[in-house]
Amino acid sequence: MATEAQSPPQARYRLFETPLGPCGIAWTEHGVARLQLPEGDRGATERRIKKTATPGGSAPPHIEQVIADVHWYLSGRSTDFAAVALDLARVGTFEQKVYAVVRSVRWGETTSYGEIAREVGVPHAARAVGQALARNPIPIIIPCHRILAKGHRIGGFSAYGGRLTKERLLALEGVQLEEAPPLLPGFV
Repeated sequence: MATEAQSPPQARYRLFETPLGPCGIAWTEHGVARLQLPEGDRGATERRIKKTATPGGSAPPHIEQVIADVHWYLSGRSTDFAAVALDLARVGTFEQKVYAVVRSVRWGETTSYGEIAREVGVPHAARAVGQALARNPIPIIIPCHRILAKGHRIGGFSAYGGRLTKERLLALEGVQLEEAPPLLPGFV
């Protein structure tokens, strides 16, 4: 008798206010499935999270605690998300390995894409690590903003606001990045 492959459970979401603006969180019975950082406005944030979840009304108590912790974090207070259950059923095996290592990078610490690649056993895959982090469905809880490019440079960030948002999150944690040297006149 053949069995049908089960699809991941449908996620439910709700929006919530933070010091950075409206965020969204989606969850299943397995844990947090998505965290949407603020977009240009509340409507844009909701449109983005609605692509992967349906409105959920009130969240269960453990999700309400995650919401409180995200608010606490975005207020600039040290927060540990290590115990938050995640639902990563919709991401690949490589991404899951990368996200597990990235979750071990604590408040105020940074590491590089290359170091994460070494940690997951693929030392020459820094670019693949960057691509996996660009698809991170749960930023902050999976703290991809703490992963920097070679030479302690900011690197990219796929959330609304890009590098400026990444710099702001790092600044909340007291991370100071060295400024790039000024460009010579006439060079872009």
